[in-house]
Amino acid sequence: MSLIVQKFGGSSVANAERVLHVAKIVTDTYAKGNSVIVVVSAQGDTTDDLIAKAEEINPKASKREMDMLLSSGEQISIALLAMAIESLGYPVKSLTGWQAGFQTDSSYGNSRIRRIQSERVEHELGKGNICIVAGFQGLNRYDDITTLGRGGSDTSAVALAAALHADLCQIYTDVDGVYTADPRIANKAVKLDEISYDEMLELATLGANVLHNRSVEMAKKYNVPMEVLSSMKDLPGTQIKEVVDVEKMLIRGVARDNDVARLSIIGVPDRPGVAFKVFSTLSAKKINVDIILQSIGRDDTKDISFTVSRSHKQAAMDILEELKNSLGAKAVVCDDNVSKVSIVGAGMQSNPGVAAKMFEALGAANINIQMISTSEIKISVLIHLNDSERAVNAIHDAFII
Repeated sequence: MSLIVQKFGGSSVANAERVLHVAKIVTDTYAKGNSVIVVVSAQGDTTDDLIAKAEEINPKASKREMDMLLSSGEQISIALLAMAIESLGYPVKSLTGWQAGFQTDSSYGNSRIRRIQSERVEHELGKGNICIVAGFQGLNRYDDITTLGRGGSDTSAVALAAALHADLCQIYTDVDGVYTADPRIANKAVKLDEISYDEMLELATLGANVLHNRSVEMAKKYNVPMEVLSSMKDLPGTQIKEVVDVEKMLIRGVARDNDVARLSIIGVPDRPGVAFKVFSTLSAKKINVDIILQSIGRDDTKDISFTVSRSHKQAAMDILEELKNSLGAKAVVCDDNVSKVSIVGAGMQSNPGVAAKMFEALGAANINIQMISTSEIKISVLIHLNDSERAVNAIHDAFII
């Protein structure tokens, strides 16, 4: 008998018909002799609707109270799914995140899982029950409800699979696997049969919306076998595991991220410690920086450019404006009309010329590169926002076809 953790996103349980469809998937898995834990997100647009309701009352509501509100969406989902499974005649028990033993830190709105006290879940499984667990939520040391932030239900599912040594963690979504590019952008995108943890982590971090990067990071750390598959179609999915055949493909995928802004501080003195002052100040304010470019200017000055998410754009601009005078910089500029396009693949480590091929494809499409960032298994470029879809297709055609 295997222990299988299944996670269903909001679109998979958006209405009564889909909840009943998910109940059939879950009970079919259980009927094959497996123990089953199901992690569920809030239905459809429930979270967005709850945020809108909060803004009607208090646009500056505390993060603690927002967590109290937003966690209710998953509680609705688990109860409805449990009712659907009951209607099919199977034993089931729904549990909130804290009933399932999720203990988190106290970063309201984006908390991290500290540990899972899994005794209650193990007890219910021992009684033969299907366990339906609310994703995205836990309890901190003050006994306050916390939420795990974007992609939190993926992380909840992988964490449970790791804690209970599950044989498989299945992530059911509205797509039938991981593709070489977003099929809504690249019409020649191909579904992958398998992908490594490292490659999936890079793709998730670089803008692929199939899985959240924190869940992949955890799966890699605890060696949790994962599969991404469709909740709508009965098709094989994409397996995510430690070792895959890297000889088959030079790159695994092309990702696009439009949630990017480029900031530059112009004409700072060319002396030691300037970059440290800029980036340590940003770090202290919890602003993540991605691509960094330092160029030599004139008269012993330099320009420092970097990218942040659009949500951090204003905060980063405010910091640079404060630093401008103390550093002796000439100007601070921002451009959010940009996009980051990336290629990912473990195969590029042993194949020279990958960057040249990528740049050739962009050049042939008359797309200008503003910034470049590389690692062992990825290359990212910053380009104009209007060029992003053409860039994805040009790069995809050059490598995949």
